[in-house]
Amino acid sequence: MEIKDRILVVEDDKSIRNFLQTILEANHYEVLMANTGTEAYGLITSMCPDLVILDLGLPDMDGMKILYNVREWSNMPIIVVSARMYEKDKVEALDAGADDYITKPFGTSELLARVRTAIRHARSAGVNPGGGQIGSFSTGGLVIDYDKYRVYVDGQDAKLTQNEFRIIRLLAQYAGKVLTYDYIIKEIWGPNMNNDNRILRVNMANIRRKIEKNPGEPRYIFTEIGVGYRIVEPD
Repeated sequence: MEIKDRILVVEDDKSIRNFLQTILEANHYEVLMANTGTEAYGLITSMCPDLVILDLGLPDMDGMKILYNVREWSNMPIIVVSARMYEKDKVEALDAGADDYITKPFGTSELLARVRTAIRHARSAGVNPGGGQIGSFSTGGLVIDYDKYRVYVDGQDAKLTQNEFRIIRLLAQYAGKVLTYDYIIKEIWGPNMNNDNRILRVNMANIRRKIEKNPGEPRYIFTEIGVGYRIVEPD
């Protein structure tokens, strides 16, 4: 018997909801449906889906409330799919714990790729019981050795500073996901650090200079303009 990943689609537009159901079931996912926030939260707590596709504009509540509530007790993957295209809306959702943010309209291939990424990341976070990463991260010629606190590019030590290593390690922990500027700053420099992106940009420029053959055309770390940074997934 085939065991399928279970996806909850939270969407009040019936045509979009049916479209998503058709696409996901055609790609061998089990699909649950909800058109209100109350119904969605009930299914999340009772059915524990492998992933939630969440629209923000629901008839009974803002989808952000669901996101905040779920993140109080679960790290289940949540992809926001919304017509809200403003930068501040994307940043708010990502900072609140969304694993990804897709604006409508979107392509089928893009959606499926992001679904696969979110589920894969949830199953391969690579953390030990104490919460620290172990082993290594490898993509292309880039290797992050968590045990040695070293980053290698094509076998050569990139000679990252302590903060540079901490930044790239954080990105690798959430490979494929965009981390906002504010989130990275608070994780690396602490909650009392003001939200000045300049110190992060300086460190990122140094990281790229050390790991990218052409920093202007990066292979490993990408900038989501106005939002944050994303590292490619491991091989």
